[in-house]
Amino acid sequence: MAYYNSFSKRPLSKKDHLKKDAAEWKKDEGSDYRGATGKRSALREKPDTGKGGRPGVNHDTRFAKGRPPRPQEMERGKRKPAGLSTDPRPASPARESQPSRDFSAPRGPRVPAVRPASAPQERRFAQPAVPPAEIENLITGRNPIREALKSGRDIEKLLVAKGDLNGTAREIVAMAREQHIPVQTVERSRLDEICRGHQGMLAYASAYRYYEVEDMLADAESRGEKPFLVILDGVTDPMNLGAIIRTAACAGAHGVIVPQRRAVGLTPSAVKASAGAVEKIKVARVTNLSRTLEALKERGVWMYAADMNGTDYRKTDFSGAVGLVIGSEGEGVSRLTLENCDYRVSLPMTGAVDSLNASVAAGILMYAVMAAR
Repeated sequence: MAYYNSFSKRPLSKKDHLKKDAAEWKKDEGSDYRGATGKRSALREKPDTGKGGRPGVNHDTRFAKGRPPRPQEMERGKRKPAGLSTDPRPASPARESQPSRDFSAPRGPRVPAVRPASAPQERRFAQPAVPPAEIENLITGRNPIREALKSGRDIEKLLVAKGDLNGTAREIVAMAREQHIPVQTVERSRLDEICRGHQGMLAYASAYRYYEVEDMLADAESRGEKPFLVILDGVTDPMNLGAIIRTAACAGAHGVIVPQRRAVGLTPSAVKASAGAVEKIKVARVTNLSRTLEALKERGVWMYAADMNGTDYRKTDFSGAVGLVIGSEGEGVSRLTLENCDYRVSLPMTGAVDSLNASVAAGILMYAVMAAR
């Protein structure tokens, strides 16, 4: 498609096209195009300014006219002394001059740098999952546990890691079950939280030795008194056990009986809660509580169970040989144990709360027995 001249009506030549394009490009500011005439177009000396007449953000002033010359661009002898700067910003504080080093002097022997000894850092280990008091009664390792079982030491429970039992581990578990010691199977990570180097099993020893029920009956006979025993069924809180032992010692009881399973024993926490009363009264642990009750009934001991549906304790005769049965706070005395009891006694409640703490209820009933004796 050809373009025509408006005057001569002839097609534009290549030279005409170049002249036309050059005329259009000369209109642009700062154009540096050389047209068909070969002459350079004039540059407009208009600085690139932003708002307020300040230099534009993207304006490059490295080659602009009027800027101060750089030190390397000055002629020799006209350069400014060191420390002077054309930068309008405040100069940084001068550093202290360092003494020059004399490299011509002979060098002495090289002395290695001595670093100051740092303070020893304490190694932090994970806190044990059991209280420090119970760690003293913790037996770790297969051989120590086996020797403790052979010597007849009182063991509260045995923790065994899940997995195949082989070698001495199977022998230790068999010995514990023969002695009616509770054996619990737990994850190995649980044993790692308690103690390292456990070899797959841990044993909790009793904080104090247990007695037999016959020892309590013999103690009552030697005093010339009728037996007064406190029997706990399902009490799992060591603080309650310690408080009941302390109250029993104050009320003149001859002993406290606890079951071996599903109940707390003489742990360090229970012994501490008793405030030394465990030294003044005998504590026995039995395997079967129902059989123990039947045996005591044959020896002339009357069983009184604390139950909410029982008779008011103030109307009950506690004279004679007494076996006072106290259940757990949540479930109370179990059904099978209630069936083996002769009487059921209750504490009257008139407030909004319909139950008492196990140790509080036991203390009220124990002093009622002491008053009747």
